[in-house]
Amino acid sequence: MSEVWNLDWPRALGGAVISGDFRTEPEDFIVDELAMPPADNSGEHVYFLIKKRGANTAWVAKELAKLAGVQSRDVSFYGLKDRHAVTTQWFSVWLGQKPEADWSQINSDEISLLQTFRGPRKLRRGEHMGNRFKIRLRNVEGDRDKAEEVLQRIPEGVPNYFGEQRFGIDGNNLSLVKNLAEEDGRCRKSEKAFAMSAARSWLFNQVLAERVNAGTWQGPLAGEPEDYPTGPLWGRGRNLATDAQGELETQVLSPWQPWCNWLEHCGLSQERRAMILSPEAFRYEWEGDHLIVEFALPPGTFATALLREIAQLVNVKQRT
Repeated sequence: MSEVWNLDWPRALGGAVISGDFRTEPEDFIVDELAMPPADNSGEHVYFLIKKRGANTAWVAKELAKLAGVQSRDVSFYGLKDRHAVTTQWFSVWLGQKPEADWSQINSDEISLLQTFRGPRKLRRGEHMGNRFKIRLRNVEGDRDKAEEVLQRIPEGVPNYFGEQRFGIDGNNLSLVKNLAEEDGRCRKSEKAFAMSAARSWLFNQVLAERVNAGTWQGPLAGEPEDYPTGPLWGRGRNLATDAQGELETQVLSPWQPWCNWLEHCGLSQERRAMILSPEAFRYEWEGDHLIVEFALPPGTFATALLREIAQLVNVKQRT
């Protein structure tokens, strides 16, 4: 029997008082990567700025590898982007001394090549400046006046939850963690990477949810390692939080001690993550019963963490 995981974390800005259809069409979720790889026009790596529609990042990477005649490991990118969306993002291919292919052959109904040049090194996950979003919610229903109050508060920041997509469809990645951490199960290496990421994200969200419920997520507690509120990304080493913050984390994570132990044995080190997600250049407008929001976020954060404070998202397309 499948586990049932509650991914409905507490909201901080008064609750989602409207609902709207989310990602009905790929054009309802537009993401542009904020990045510019270093160019020297003579390096062994070729950079590609690609616009994709209805395609996932891994598939595009495989198509590039096939066209370039290289291994999949020779293709890299700054981060995964949603499939059910229109996105622009950078890829790099380590070509070495191989001749360049006719890169225009990558163009298709799903992929458009916008720019290409050579550079000195491969792209690495999370090294870009962030992502800019333009999102349309359709068929919005609910209390618009109260929604306006929430929208006005968004620039102050929202809880920096890991999004539901981190946990897999129906929380399947969490069920995998339970199998590995509590039942000494086995899995493929690729699955273990997803499980470690899901476990750390789940534990962080548990601590953040407790702070949201207590109304303390916007300011540091005694014993906070930074001068702003953070939560743990669990791993080996001493927890940097002490006093009130350390006690809170110990209490909240006590039921999840097998998961903490498993993450430590996986070799991950203790890290911290900010609890406040502050969007840049946030703006919104209404078009009839559609709500359009635009904003930019740093790498490793989730647009859905912001959207869920505004609206209940209906007909959500699972990230694949």
